[in-house]
Amino acid sequence: MRRGDTWLSGNGHPRQAEWVFVSTPLVVSLSGLEHRSLDSCADFAAELDRRHVPLSLLISPRPTDLDARDHRSPMLSWVADRVGGRDTVSLHGFARVSPGLRSRLAPAARLPAHEAGLRLVAASAVLEQAGLRTRTFVPPRWLASPGTVLAAQRRGFSVCADAMGVRDLGTGRVLRSRIRILGPGEVAEPWWCRALVLGAGRAARRGRAVRLAVEAQTLAKPAVRPAILDAIDLALHHGADPVTYASFATARPEAERVPTPRIPHEAW
Repeated sequence: MRRGDTWLSGNGHPRQAEWVFVSTPLVVSLSGLEHRSLDSCADFAAELDRRHVPLSLLISPRPTDLDARDHRSPMLSWVADRVGGRDTVSLHGFARVSPGLRSRLAPAARLPAHEAGLRLVAASAVLEQAGLRTRTFVPPRWLASPGTVLAAQRRGFSVCADAMGVRDLGTGRVLRSRIRILGPGEVAEPWWCRALVLGAGRAARRGRAVRLAVEAQTLAKPAVRPAILDAIDLALHHGADPVTYASFATARPEAERVPTPRIPHEAW
């Protein structure tokens, strides 16, 4: 990030950033963590360790996968080990609801603040039950409604990262930077991998933030892992600085932080 990057103030009007960042941020996130993909995730994380690149681990609030009572859970143990290093955890999406209720709820991209707030409370409770705490939020499918952003701020979250930027909820500033992702429907096309590498390198060369989103289930695909590592290497070659989404948070006084209410298990 450099002088001249576009930010948005709290009221939504664009303004020029007053800060100067010497280097360009590189953020690599990993989502879709499951027991069956854990080996691929561990191998990928080891490659990033050799490059001194931390991971933003996007954890979905699914009680079945995050059962804190299962102390033998290899996924929870692995996540705890990674967080003990340089990696950080981000809440990814909301807690699942019953099929009947889902049909009456607004899509994530159009959630009003009140409904989004209730979902955030439930989702945060699931992570806390598993021993994980975070003040960084990534909405479902990287799409956040204005109400969701407002609810995240009210619930004490510090950062909200969506498809088009990273928002510091403490100051209201937004770094405009689109997410680069190879999803399950794209991995069959080798040119998608090539586009990812070239796009990441071009952005880093121009001093723009590079945000790579990795789906755990795609790491087993032959072309995906090499392409992601090539994109990371190219961004590092152009001087990108590896960070996590938590790095975008501005420190807030303890008195201003909103405690996360606890809810009963039956409300998930």
